[in-house]
Amino acid sequence: MTESGAQSGPTTLRIILGGHLRRMRVAAGISRSDAGWEIRSSESKISRMELGRVGLKERDVADLLKLYGLDDDEERERLLALSRQANDPGWWHRFGDVLPSWFHSYLDLEASAQLIRIYELQFVPGLLQTRDYIRAVVQLGRGMIPAEEVERRISLRVNRQEVLTRPDPVRVWAVIDEAALRRPIGGGKVIIDQLDHLIEATHMPNVTLQVVPLAIGGHAAAGGSFSILRFPESDLPDTVYIEHLTSALYLDKLDELDQYTAAMESLCVAAPQPGKTRDILTSIRKDFEA
Repeated sequence: MTESGAQSGPTTLRIILGGHLRRMRVAAGISRSDAGWEIRSSESKISRMELGRVGLKERDVADLLKLYGLDDDEERERLLALSRQANDPGWWHRFGDVLPSWFHSYLDLEASAQLIRIYELQFVPGLLQTRDYIRAVVQLGRGMIPAEEVERRISLRVNRQEVLTRPDPVRVWAVIDEAALRRPIGGGKVIIDQLDHLIEATHMPNVTLQVVPLAIGGHAAAGGSFSILRFPESDLPDTVYIEHLTSALYLDKLDELDQYTAAMESLCVAAPQPGKTRDILTSIRKDFEA
């Protein structure tokens, strides 16, 4: 099924298990309607289960596996264990008091991704932010917020960054607009430390950084920041993530993916090659020291 179950969240596990159940149903020649009848439900419920859009009760999964003729006890137990894991909340559940409901799905996808391609126009990408930079970003536009809430928001983002250093780390290819690096969020010292952190990140084998210079003017992704996530499991389609102030968009239709992938490729071609990034960051850092 998957080697990433331990690091995947409930949404991705539901999608993986749902896809497996769909293939088993089709192979057995059973309609969604008949499968729905077997679990005392409807055809639409089976459709939602197979797409990973609803929780999967262990009892329902067990009944479907029997209906589909699975007689391998070891495989049966593995699938039932996956259904139990798919109902467990992700590690980020404990940050629910400071985490918007619409962001849960992204954290789930981020933890399961094999490759995340990022274009960032305004900030340093969250996975590459220092604690002091995070602190400054958290406080932007929020006025005076309790110190405890600030620390919890920082801890949440720092926890997210573990995907870069886990045994099977996600690969990140980030293209950052130069304007984001010259914006003195948190003050001079904070941004200098942040630039030092990015310089160190260029040495990580799973991190690729490029900077889009201000001098190139307009480009294909001038409309705003976005991320493209790719997964090792075939049941999880590539997904474009676009974050707004109070919500987010998740796009996985092929024509949309093609447009954003083409924009990302154009950015990578327009920006200086990754081998020059360290020099660019060092030059920007010197400007803050002046």
